[in-house]
Amino acid sequence: MDPIALEAQESLGKSIDAFKDALSRLRSGRANPAMLNGIKCDYYGEKMDISNLCSISLPEPRQLLVKPYNREDLKTVAAAIHAANIGLNPQVEADVIRIIVPALTEEIRKQIAKQAKGLADEAKVSVRNVRREYMELIKEDDSMSDDYKDRVEEDVQKFVDEANKQIDVILAEKQKEIMTI
Repeated sequence: MDPIALEAQESLGKSIDAFKDALSRLRSGRANPAMLNGIKCDYYGEKMDISNLCSISLPEPRQLLVKPYNREDLKTVAAAIHAANIGLNPQVEADVIRIIVPALTEEIRKQIAKQAKGLADEAKVSVRNVRREYMELIKEDDSMSDDYKDRVEEDVQKFVDEANKQIDVILAEKQKEIMTI
């Protein structure tokens, strides 16, 4: 297999991983520690990810328990979760933050499913951009024969088709999870 095709496959894998990461942040009716990924908290003048400052556990299916490693960070972490505007209301207790994930209504489930579809479309655009980039790279390479270029282009296209199918499968699973009550 040509190194260019293998590099394209790796780039496509990164696009799929980014899609999975974005989907993990969507609410699906159940609590998930990944819901708090990407939320930044002020930590002594620096913006730090909450997962670096706290342990996050799941005592119940609809509940998250966030315990800061340093008790003084309790209020700033709760404020950061509230300010993230993800539809969760953190409740500060003695030395933990309890987050009850509310049940989703049918209307909210449909909106989240639309968001998931939008994320899938963005992932497919990313896949197309990777395809375009590598096809141009192949065409510009004068060291390859035309037959070899055609084979490499076919390999890249095969990887692109597989990536698109994988995105569709992941989206279908996530939408099913979202719409399940």
